[in-house]
Amino acid sequence: MGCQAVSSGAMVMETEQSKYISSEELKKHKAPSDLWISIQGKVYDVTTWVKDHPGGEIPLLDLAGQDVTDAFVAHHPASAWKLLDRFCVGYYLSDYQTSEVSKDYRRLVTEFTKLGFFEEKGHGVFFSFCFMFALFFTSVYLVVGATNLWAHLAAGGIMGFLWIQSGWVGHDSGHYNIMLNPDLNRLAQIVTGNCLTGISIAWWKRTHNAHHIACNSLDFDPDLQHIPLFAVSSKLFNSLTSYFYERTMTFDSIARFMVSYQHLTFYPVMCFARLNLFAQSIVLLLSKKKVPSRWLEIVGLIVFWIWYPYLISFLPNWGERAMFVVASFVVTGLQHVQFCLSHFSSCVYVGQPQGNDWFEKQTMGTLDISCSPWMDWFHGGLQFQVEHHLFPRLPRCHLRRIVPLVKELCKKHKLQYSSVSFMEANRMTVATLRNAALQARNLENLLGARNLVWEAFNTHG
Repeated sequence: MGCQAVSSGAMVMETEQSKYISSEELKKHKAPSDLWISIQGKVYDVTTWVKDHPGGEIPLLDLAGQDVTDAFVAHHPASAWKLLDRFCVGYYLSDYQTSEVSKDYRRLVTEFTKLGFFEEKGHGVFFSFCFMFALFFTSVYLVVGATNLWAHLAAGGIMGFLWIQSGWVGHDSGHYNIMLNPDLNRLAQIVTGNCLTGISIAWWKRTHNAHHIACNSLDFDPDLQHIPLFAVSSKLFNSLTSYFYERTMTFDSIARFMVSYQHLTFYPVMCFARLNLFAQSIVLLLSKKKVPSRWLEIVGLIVFWIWYPYLISFLPNWGERAMFVVASFVVTGLQHVQFCLSHFSSCVYVGQPQGNDWFEKQTMGTLDISCSPWMDWFHGGLQFQVEHHLFPRLPRCHLRRIVPLVKELCKKHKLQYSSVSFMEANRMTVATLRNAALQARNLENLLGARNLVWEAFNTHG
């Protein structure tokens, strides 16, 4: 398939066989109305593709005007390469280079592809659905068929475990097909996300794709943007702009006060963090942003908000109903803690993600949780956070198998590879929050001292 022509205004160097453009010239094409990227040194104009990109517009906007080979390899199957030619502009990067770590990383992707790892999903999905089925009907039975208060409390806890397991399946289905075909996979997403947990899979994919592309960027990664409740770095005290939420994360007196005690409020907030996910889902679906199958998403949420309150109505009084809701929220709060453990204590940075240090940014911004194989069900595969970020399309049944290969590659290139126990990860996360909290308190004291000096110099009478 031939390549289309481009505007004559581009500064290029031509040869008899091809045209070349510099990386600096490529950077000029990073606006939504003029968006170019490079893959393996070949330049593509994806301006018209942004609105139809299955991964949403954010990954393309975040990496606009750069070579994105490693990110493309990580998130796309081999079939996606066939679609590229339609966007070719006929240029190649004159200064395109591949680092040694990127070469080794791409070799691993190729090797895993040849071994069939990306296609072999094992029987984990089937067992997960069976487990979720058992959890759901056990919770329903204890609510409807039992009269004991402790049984109702247990039902709430079991519902929380159902939401956790459903979240793992929804997460997997967003990265690769867990079902026989894309239509069934889409159905699985709506059922496990919208219908069972009340969380829009569209919201999750939009947020999660941005997180994977800009892992631990304070101004591009939404998973670190929790002002006024949390700040993992004092850099957030500068009221950074969130390029995901398109607003300033104002670090005012309220945020300073909340952050000053964040190491104490972390676990209580995690117990009810699901409320934020409910709200974010509804806000997105009611917004003007492009949402694939918006009405299907809305119907899925309506299903949740019908069956969940209806189930609660079977409990004998408002006290037990509140107890059931709190128990389900507190238990599923474990999952929110797990999400934070893998990133809060890892390295962070400010700025746009770069395509030329993909492997390095993914390893420095993630943390593995070491555990026995029999605990894999509890962590949903995300205890292998480093491996998951490097190979997001890899089914979780293979993640433990590739750990030695990733460790070896990191050691070869002298890159960070972090793996600690669940308890140590909690300690590190709280320590990170406490460190930022103390810095916020010092800032408050400093501002207070400045105010006293100002008053002293401006006192009259």
